[in-house]
Amino acid sequence: MGKTLVIFDVDGTLVFSNRIDSQCFAQTYETIYGRPFPTIDWRYYPHVTDHTIFNTVIKEQFGRSATPDEIGYFQDHFVSLLEIKRIEEPEAFQQVPHARETILTLMADPKYVVGVGTGGWKRPAHLKLSHVQIPADQLFMSAADGKVTREAILEEVIEEATSHHAVFKKIIYIGDAVWDVQTTRNLSLDFVGIRRNGDLHVLEDAGATSVLQDFSDHHLFIQALEDAVPPQ
Repeated sequence: MGKTLVIFDVDGTLVFSNRIDSQCFAQTYETIYGRPFPTIDWRYYPHVTDHTIFNTVIKEQFGRSATPDEIGYFQDHFVSLLEIKRIEEPEAFQQVPHARETILTLMADPKYVVGVGTGGWKRPAHLKLSHVQIPADQLFMSAADGKVTREAILEEVIEEATSHHAVFKKIIYIGDAVWDVQTTRNLSLDFVGIRRNGDLHVLEDAGATSVLQDFSDHHLFIQALEDAVPPQ
């Protein structure tokens, strides 16, 4: 019958940090470059990936593209700041309710293959997942490193998972933001939304047909996977 590939976003979907991670991104930029970071409202940027966000700001303020060494240097400082904040304010980096349990349950079920597709860079994503004890190294994972669009990130996860498991009967992305709805619509992928604060209408208004508050009701989540379709 084939397996189902379930791909999770990270920020806001598996882990929430009350925007501290976004503030760390901006603070790192301002410390290194001595210039104000334009905004942490990610809707301002052409694509919501760390690669595109960082390059957009560098081009706007310096008229050039970021170099690989420059990106690596920025990530070093960004991850270091996240580590400090994680120690200082551990309560600010929490799992979305029952996210870890859900991941582990799906991993143990032969009907499912589990992946992660995040618009963040891989190093900070690994840090956040390890903080809530989600085993990122055991998942098919793609991140924003070198990728302009979120579509490219999901395509890489699918390609890697398919190389190990052949054809999937169903591929579902789990995300929390309007741009996740847009991405899955562009790729004609099935989608299930997560809105931890309960404002389900944000994704429903964007076209999502299935939105849950969190992963607390596992049977409800599994049913959502079964019923998932691409956004309207």
